Amino acid sequence: QVQLVESGGGLVQSGGSLRVSCEVSGIRFSMYAMGWYRQAPGTQRELVATISSGGNVNYGDFVKGRFTISRDNAKNMVYLQMNSLKPEDTAVYYCNAKHPLITSITYWGQGTQVTVSS
Repeated sequence: QVQLVESGGGLVQSGGSLRVSCEVSGIRFSMYAMGWYRQAPGTQRELVATISSGGNVNYGDFVKGRFTISRDNAKNMVYLQMNSLKPEDTAVYYCNAKHPLITSITYWGQGTQVTVSS
């Protein structure tokens, strides 16, 4: 059974920092590309950041150097460090795992709420 469990969300003031984490089980974690996506009410889910099995990273345009994605293959964990948070970063943040070869095989966590107050 594949599980992706996010944690670390919460309420933070504008300009503050937050780190969200995702613990993964049930897959060969080191082989998978991992990512963070977010969805605010009334909007489509959008890419925040991805990290490949080899450590290559990619960020959404809006990140602009504020966020850092990382992974710990020994712990089956992926992290998103978010700095200089803005109210528009308020959303549910979802962890995602993509199979390295079969892109239709993808898993999602249940999401963690991040709220940035102005």
